Amino acid sequence: MAFEVHRGTNISHWLSQSKSRGEARRAWFTEEDVQRIAGWGFDHLRIPIDEEQMWTVAGDREPEAFELLDRALDWAEHAGLRVIVDLHILRQHYFNDADEPALYRDPGALDQFADRWRDLSAFLKGRATDQVAYEMLNEAVARDPQSWNHVSGTIFQTLRGLEPERTIVLGSNRWNKTVTYPDLRIPKDEHLLLTFHYYDPMLITHYTAAWNDYRHYTGPIQYPGQPVPESHVPALAALYADANERNRTFDREVIKQDMLIAWEIAQQTHHPLYCGEFGVIAATPLDIRLRWYRDMVSVFDELGIGWANWDYKGGFGLLERGGWAETGIRQALMG
Repeated sequence: MAFEVHRGTNISHWLSQSKSRGEARRAWFTEEDVQRIAGWGFDHLRIPIDEEQMWTVAGDREPEAFELLDRALDWAEHAGLRVIVDLHILRQHYFNDADEPALYRDPGALDQFADRWRDLSAFLKGRATDQVAYEMLNEAVARDPQSWNHVSGTIFQTLRGLEPERTIVLGSNRWNKTVTYPDLRIPKDEHLLLTFHYYDPMLITHYTAAWNDYRHYTGPIQYPGQPVPESHVPALAALYADANERNRTFDREVIKQDMLIAWEIAQQTHHPLYCGEFGVIAATPLDIRLRWYRDMVSVFDELGIGWANWDYKGGFGLLERGGWAETGIRQALMG
């Protein structure tokens, strides 16, 4: 059977982007969560993992982290869920680095990256190829798209030599944006899943997000239409030199046209297309979030694109902090 995914969710801040260890990490994501997700009608999980959680600086496995990953894969299989294992952050590559990551400049960093995947493959290769897929790297951020083509090509060939029938997930440069798909070198391979991420418009999806410059605008927002109402455009212009571009009109048709860039390339190369991340921060008013999610899923359904929302529980979650209650996002996604 082929590896197929349609509707999923990201298990964030567990084996990635978290300082929690020991009992706190074990309690963050459990078999009960997997059963809940399966019961909701999802068919897969995307599990981000970070190098610093999985391996020591010397490259030795962190036993507890590998045990947790192994356990989660068992839970998922028993619940009928497939899994994409996503190598999310490396010591030599972080998608929010201000400077170009060493992965694109240092051949030794690329060798180390390949070693990490060799070790992951050794650990995971016993898993059925229709149950587990490998995402080489989350959100490449090379200055030159050919640098990412070189890195991704190297890792692809490394993995393909080890596992000829494993599905490998490949995204484009610069945060997996659809606009960079024309620069992506796509291998001729029948076990390849193309991925993109979608967080536009950022004024909506990252409203007041503390980790980027969208935190500066705290006025009213809206969707669909221009994210910032006309009456507050002067305030936006005072904050950002590119205010007009940030505040361009967004609606379902704009979303569709953006996705078509990647979709048309996927059609030409005969590969399935997958949106591995999309979501809206909890600070955005719920009614706006729900409208955006409904438009996203409507386009996914029209174009036959599989997806995983960001995230299951967290700042963008199906479950929100302060009790982990549902908000209606799951219902908007699942129809």
